[in-house]
Amino acid sequence: MPDLQETLKITRQVGWGAAKLLRSYYQGTAENYNLEVEYKQNEPITVADKAVSEYILSQLQTAFGHEDFGYISEETYQSQQAKNSAKLVWIIDPLDGTRDFINKTGEYAIHIALVQDTRPILAVVAIPEAEKLYYATKGGGTFVETVNGSQPLKIAGDKPIEDLTLVVSRSHRNERLEYLLKSLPCQNQKAIGSVGCKVTAIVEQEADIYISLSGKSAPKDWDMAAPELILTEAGGKFTHFDGKYLEYNTGDINQWGGLLASSSQDHEILCQKAEQALIEFAASQRN
Repeated sequence: MPDLQETLKITRQVGWGAAKLLRSYYQGTAENYNLEVEYKQNEPITVADKAVSEYILSQLQTAFGHEDFGYISEETYQSQQAKNSAKLVWIIDPLDGTRDFINKTGEYAIHIALVQDTRPILAVVAIPEAEKLYYATKGGGTFVETVNGSQPLKIAGDKPIEDLTLVVSRSHRNERLEYLLKSLPCQNQKAIGSVGCKVTAIVEQEADIYISLSGKSAPKDWDMAAPELILTEAGGKFTHFDGKYLEYNTGDINQWGGLLASSSQDHEILCQKAEQALIEFAASQRN
């Protein structure tokens, strides 16, 4: 096992480099700039996704090699790929929030996580337009880094449940999720783009809860692995509705079911209410 702090130092450098490259595409200054949009399984993909994926993979593989490390990136992953057998696996999303990137909301992110035995032990989430990089190691806390240096982040998590603010997607909405959200005791909502931006908003105490609910498709390992550790090391919680931890590199990259991320002391109550809402919705559809 390599030194985790030295690994983090290198990963932060890679995160900043990736953020600079991605931002050059966002601002239209990249060499050979062309933001033509393709679609893969109904999800948009641009040349920026591919370029940043290649950059991150080449940087990490040069630094760490293949002997002890495996690599799973959204842009290179093959759907038939089985569980990566390496002891340590990098899980990478070079552009989380492609729709927001295309629509110029600024709410896009880069995720880099290192997973050991299905659980993240190191994470970087870069928010290029905010010029911020969030990082965490297992047991080492969460920090935010800017041009002015780094500072630790810790969530208070003591708001009354009725005063909590849900961070929601602009695009991934359906009747089942709407029913669930309306069933919760907190009704304040704030629309934010990528998962990385949603979770860092919770860490920065600008919001309190994020809910993901799979339907015909589900979020993937690379959507959740890095944001999860950033949140939990800051004192938040990120679980399935039944309280189980998320697992990564299991052979199925999909994170099925209901997931709830929060800064709240009432996390378990919120999970129970979300589960109950799904039961009620299913019953209403049968009647």
